[in-house]
Amino acid sequence: MRGISRTSLTEVTRRLDENVLASAGTAQSGVALGGELFQVVGLLTEEHSLRRWLADQANPSEAKTGLIGSLLESKVSPSAVLVASDVVSAKWSSARDLVDALERMAVYTTIASLRSAAALDGLEDELFRFERIVAAQPRLRDALTRDGVSPEHKLSLLEDLLSGKVDSATLTLVGQAVTRPRGRTLEQALDNYGRIVAERAMRYVAVVRSAVALSEDRQSRLGAALSRAYGRDIHLNIEVVPEIVGGLSIQVGDEVIDGTIAGRIAEAQRRLAG
Repeated sequence: MRGISRTSLTEVTRRLDENVLASAGTAQSGVALGGELFQVVGLLTEEHSLRRWLADQANPSEAKTGLIGSLLESKVSPSAVLVASDVVSAKWSSARDLVDALERMAVYTTIASLRSAAALDGLEDELFRFERIVAAQPRLRDALTRDGVSPEHKLSLLEDLLSGKVDSATLTLVGQAVTRPRGRTLEQALDNYGRIVAERAMRYVAVVRSAVALSEDRQSRLGAALSRAYGRDIHLNIEVVPEIVGGLSIQVGDEVIDGTIAGRIAEAQRRLAG
């Protein structure tokens, strides 16, 4: 959430919860509304002059909501217009922040039906597992990221790969990461969505790399220890990396806790070099 006004984001999120998601119906309706908001994200990403004008604090909020309403009213639902209007009427420090905030609302809406911790855990796990699959299969990654391939073809490939195997919200977010990465790599886009899901659940995500699979008891103890250290629930994404020599490497946000033998040797070498 670096660079985004917390005050504006909190207010926009509150209105989303009270005015839109409080009356949300089925999971399909949440995913559909999320898809519409992602369309608006795509529009603002492509239209540089429009997003700069909407983010300019010198322009009146009424003019911004009037313009976005006139552009969207025949293309998306009234709920999508309402959310987009709330976002553009708030104060943002840059055009990028405005679009980031709208993208966040799109994610929140897409996952609105996943109200339990277990459901959110499952979605985070599905995003993480797909990210690992892409990293391990260069041909698949190339097919999903190659320039000149239509978004429809990429989405069709994803449907073949994931339909019936993951939650509909996961499929939507993966599809957006593939077709609207907004200057990010596919892995970065997936990671970004995973972090937004974790923040929505008021948790941090810890990426744990280990040479061997961790038992459920060890995962539970590690999660409890990290939760105490950070003062917030921690969701563990476990990655087995046989190349690691002893111990664990844990990354929470930008902080890396490297307890591997290789990590300790590298740290010792840095100290000696200094």
